[in-house]
Amino acid sequence: MEKNTRKKEILKEIMKYSVPSIIAMIMSSMVTIVDGLFISNILGKDILAAINIGMPMLYVFLAIGIMIGVGGVSLAGRRLGQKNFKDSNNVFKQTIFTAAISLYILSLIFRIGLDFGLETLGIASNSCETIINYYGILLWIYPMMMMNIIMGMFLRCEKKHHILMLNTVVITVTNILLDYYLIAKINMGVLGAATASTFAIIIGMILMISNFLNDKSIFTFGKFIFDKKDLKNTVLNGSSEFIGQISMSITIFFLNLVVMNRLGLVGVAAISIIGYTAYIFNMIVVGFGQGISPLISYNYGSNNLKMCNDLRKETSKIVIISGLFFCIVLLMFASSYGKLFTDSKELLGLISFGLPIFSISFITSGYNVITSFYFTGIGFAKESALISSLRSLLLLLLNIFILPIMFGDLGIWLIAPVTETITLLVAVILIKKSKNGTENTMVKI
Repeated sequence: MEKNTRKKEILKEIMKYSVPSIIAMIMSSMVTIVDGLFISNILGKDILAAINIGMPMLYVFLAIGIMIGVGGVSLAGRRLGQKNFKDSNNVFKQTIFTAAISLYILSLIFRIGLDFGLETLGIASNSCETIINYYGILLWIYPMMMMNIIMGMFLRCEKKHHILMLNTVVITVTNILLDYYLIAKINMGVLGAATASTFAIIIGMILMISNFLNDKSIFTFGKFIFDKKDLKNTVLNGSSEFIGQISMSITIFFLNLVVMNRLGLVGVAAISIIGYTAYIFNMIVVGFGQGISPLISYNYGSNNLKMCNDLRKETSKIVIISGLFFCIVLLMFASSYGKLFTDSKELLGLISFGLPIFSISFITSGYNVITSFYFTGIGFAKESALISSLRSLLLLLLNIFILPIMFGDLGIWLIAPVTETITLLVAVILIKKSKNGTENTMVKI
């Protein structure tokens, strides 16, 4: 009875922290998906494919931003667990400053090199024009988007999940309405999509900043003492997220090349549309991960190691069941899903064939992501980095080149399931090995 009561309490805590985070993450993902719906249905699959070619740049921004954000909030959370509020707030201020400077330097580098990069890759002139029109605007807006994400992480650390959820809803609704007006009504094309995202992100930035101007907040803006050791710990703690996102940039680039070579632009469009399902599921899993991450960091800081492990196990069960549900639904409705984006028979055929195979990866990917979040939360950066690098670079890149050679076009859709399954085996081994490590290690902040 006592065991069941404890389990219910843990599940209640997980849902309390995770559900608002999941809603916020799903709403955030809807921005990208709605863009895809409007672009695919109104502007065509070639435009959608061209925009997908430039997506690796976004993942570089995500790599830098999430590394600094997750690393910073993990460190700040453990300081809160020790009741060290002053140092925790100093970590917040340093994290915000470091992220802002790093991200805008990245914007400058990408914008200077964009034209040269497209010319070097030999991208067709019409696709080049689409990419430049779209990313020429968004490259300056992505830093704001990342700052919104980072500040949202600290809102979760303050247990203000409802505020984050409300902010996200406002941003998403704004983007959808502007997409409809600028793309569907006044025919602004990709410039309309970029403009809609710009206004939505700026509104989100204003809302986010206002939450930290309240004197009652744990985290506030202001002067801070720059600490090299804290910066080092921030980068190390967030290294797995950096590896995961930067790896996605690399693998998407090579995946696009392989798919383009085998299936042409229609194949890239199919990958984009199928990828939206992974994006939605990943946002749910990341929502759980970001929801429990402050709890894990806080309890680790308080030396409550059993609670950390219980949070990981129960959350893993939830995401595995969720992944199985997603897989079954997509197996049943793959064709109906494809029709939301296109009426092209060729494209629908690829989606109907590839999506059911691709969706098998959801059964195992959730466990891998939660395990990586767990290791980050307790400061085991190497283990977290290994999981992220396997599933998003090493194994993934290897499978991108090998599986299509071994299995033809079928191999393209097997890439994700095979990668996640092998990573799962490694993650289970790391968890078993880490149990003695966490029990015998003093908390080092």
